[in-house]
Amino acid sequence: MIPAQFNAKEVEQKWYDYWMKNDYFSSKPDHRTPYTIVIPPPNVTGVLHMGHMLNNTIQDVLIRRARLKGFNACWVPGTDHASIATEAKVVAKLKEEGINKNDLTREEFLKHAWEWTDKYGGTILEQLKQLGCSCDWSRTKFTMDDDMSASVIHSFVDLYNKGLIYRGFRMVNWDPEAKTTLSDEEVIFEERQGKLYFIKYKIEGSEDFLTVATTRPETIFGDTAICINPNDERFSHLKGKKAIVPICGRVVPIIEDEYVDIEFGTGCLKVTPAHDTNDKVLGDKHNLEIIDIFNEDATLNSFGLHYQGKDRFVVREEISKELESIGALAKTETHLNKVGTSERTKAVIEPRLSDQWFLSMEELVKPAIKAVLESDEIKLYPSRFNNTYAHWLNNIRDWNISRQLWWGQQIPAYYYGDGKEDFVVAATKEEALALAQAKTNNKQLTINDLTQDADALDTWFSSWLWPMAVFGGVLNPESEDFKYYYPTNDLVTGPDILFFWVARMIIAGYEYAGEKPFIFGKRELT
Repeated sequence: MIPAQFNAKEVEQKWYDYWMKNDYFSSKPDHRTPYTIVIPPPNVTGVLHMGHMLNNTIQDVLIRRARLKGFNACWVPGTDHASIATEAKVVAKLKEEGINKNDLTREEFLKHAWEWTDKYGGTILEQLKQLGCSCDWSRTKFTMDDDMSASVIHSFVDLYNKGLIYRGFRMVNWDPEAKTTLSDEEVIFEERQGKLYFIKYKIEGSEDFLTVATTRPETIFGDTAICINPNDERFSHLKGKKAIVPICGRVVPIIEDEYVDIEFGTGCLKVTPAHDTNDKVLGDKHNLEIIDIFNEDATLNSFGLHYQGKDRFVVREEISKELESIGALAKTETHLNKVGTSERTKAVIEPRLSDQWFLSMEELVKPAIKAVLESDEIKLYPSRFNNTYAHWLNNIRDWNISRQLWWGQQIPAYYYGDGKEDFVVAATKEEALALAQAKTNNKQLTINDLTQDADALDTWFSSWLWPMAVFGGVLNPESEDFKYYYPTNDLVTGPDILFFWVARMIIAGYEYAGEKPFIFGKRELT
């Protein structure tokens, strides 16, 4: 007898419970051909949106079809710890409770972070079950599980020992809201309507002025030179002279370099080596002073004089009025500008000089380029994304893998002295001590003399190991699961993480397993 009213919720729950009770979704290595999908691990902070719904429905269709065709189908679920997003959530929660993160120790903060994760982190997995996803839930992984974290640390140590990871003082992308660096790929450029400010700099020893156009008048406090193009006849009379920076009164040299675009603005360029990547190159070339004018939250520091403690955008408005009042603002024009913003917090990025950890990509990327663009070993669908993939990988720069966060895998570098090179890299503190004693030839060093680097690793530095780590393949390449299930089969994900995740998994696959992480076609479901 057909019920008068069909209750989908009751029916779906009944059958999902039945499937789970009978263990229909689990998989173990056996004589059958495996068919493996690893779920793109959603952020532990998240909830399902329509993109997730479509993505996981496609994966479910593929995995159920594989089961019906007799393959040993294995769909591995899991979540990503999402360093920046999760830490921001926990910091906000603590703030509501009247607790400042800076008043906590790392251990105290991590306790709060784990409590938050335990309470909210499983939401998205439960939603996947409500969708009817036939994942092998016994294999659920989290990128901060002990074995997953151990895989990440193993990878860092290995790459460091190969000479591919290094620490350098470089210009980085700084997120003043999250108070951490970001990789180039985490910076989203947006076109925004702004202003071009034409500022007059007095020439030392005369009543003459030169005019410089800038979109960021607040950075004049960091100016250490004015640059002209040596081929620009308009300014030949300025060669060898000096200019005076308005308001702060700093006397700076007028330098010459063909880098300056004669056609842009006034043809004169203010050089602020601490706050612009190209200016840093000029500063190094001409041995200029470097003056950092910002605090980590993008308020001005003491170099900002009477603007100290004020937000950069507040200062931009106020300083333009002061420049106008002293006759140093020639004019302003509307200007369409590309502004870098944080992919996570949406804050406007500040270029900042900082000591950070980097992964050298020049050699690592070559197998990943060949696999997709030359040998056709890995196919992207639709194929138009090959162009996007090619652009990213052919223009790749070294990966800034350190983050000024506590939530995540702590960088396994241990410092034993005050010098920049007074550190060792090891998986454990005990191993680090042995290395430090050997490096210094000092057996008197103790564990208490070692201080671990405070930074955490970029979240993507853990998820790039995902297809291997979920089967224990990073720590134990001879494990039964890894040898059976890896390489995996189809990967279903969005183009927005084609570089963040897909390309990096391909890079890691060739580096650690010597082969691609996705088979695509070798195990056709015909």
